Amino acid sequence: MMRPARLLRAPRLAARTIAARALRRVCAALLLIVLALVATAVRADTPSSTPSDLFDYRLAPRALAPGAYVIVGLKEDFAFTNGGNIVNTGFLVGTEGVIVIDTGPSRRYGEQMLAAIRRVTPLPVVLTLNTHHHPDHFLGNQAFPPATLAALPDTIAALRSEGEGFNANMYRLNGDWMRDTEVAVPGRAIAPGRQRIGGRDVELVALGGHTAADLVVVDHDSGTVFAADLVFNGRAATTPHADLARWLAALDTLERLPGRRWVPGHGEVATDTAPLRETRDWLRWLADTIRSAAEQGLDMNEVFATPIPPRFAGLALAEQEFRRSVTHLFPAAEQAALAAGAR
Repeated sequence: MMRPARLLRAPRLAARTIAARALRRVCAALLLIVLALVATAVRADTPSSTPSDLFDYRLAPRALAPGAYVIVGLKEDFAFTNGGNIVNTGFLVGTEGVIVIDTGPSRRYGEQMLAAIRRVTPLPVVLTLNTHHHPDHFLGNQAFPPATLAALPDTIAALRSEGEGFNANMYRLNGDWMRDTEVAVPGRAIAPGRQRIGGRDVELVALGGHTAADLVVVDHDSGTVFAADLVFNGRAATTPHADLARWLAALDTLERLPGRRWVPGHGEVATDTAPLRETRDWLRWLADTIRSAAEQGLDMNEVFATPIPPRFAGLALAEQEFRRSVTHLFPAAEQAALAAGAR
């Protein structure tokens, strides 16, 4: 009696075995499909897998004159979409070496800037200058030889006290564009004056107003003035550390320099002083508007509602920078107005 039962179970067992094997094959096929999809997603979303595609600033040095180059950034706010590439950087190629003028907003930018320089010349970088302490001008420092990093003494002090905070904020604004970026403070304090560096006739001019210390680089060989953020072209000026009276005086000094072309910190290069006049006009209007509002006893919200004159309609980010400038500058104007009224 047992044999027939076993004979009856055998076909059922065989059928279940075949079905199980088929199911395993289907599951294995589905698993391979899922893994393939996951791998594709990882390749698309992981910055370190294809950095050249995902985080390429596409830096294109432009020759302004023999040996003088600029890399022009966007006239935008910091954002993940641009990786912080809103700044103008530059470099000078002499007979003996390269002078770098600002290093951009991240380690990636600095590395790509150095690669762009290498496409132009094999000469070594002999001096890497930070014109001031704002993050888009120094956070690429890691890419350059540490011994070449240099800035004005007040800029170095500001980098030591504020650099880490700037870096953290740039991570929030620009995301993975900032990967592995750390603050590299220059160890060399420079003094103003005219000298031969790397085989070029260069003058370092120490001014201020945009920040406590603003370095201007004059390349006498080409007549190119790298004015950094003392000059904006086609974009409203930023003022988080501004002394407007000192800034206006600095613009007067700049206008007397023997420049044939002007590289602003933001905006297009110019062959005349029109960007200096544009920056001066904006700063004067800003100073007069804020002072007048404080003297009238307006509050900050009322100042925000001030219409921007039509002549500034072509300035990128005029509305945003006006509101930010009111936030930065109006409290001091209020205090000055109150002190004057008390006398």
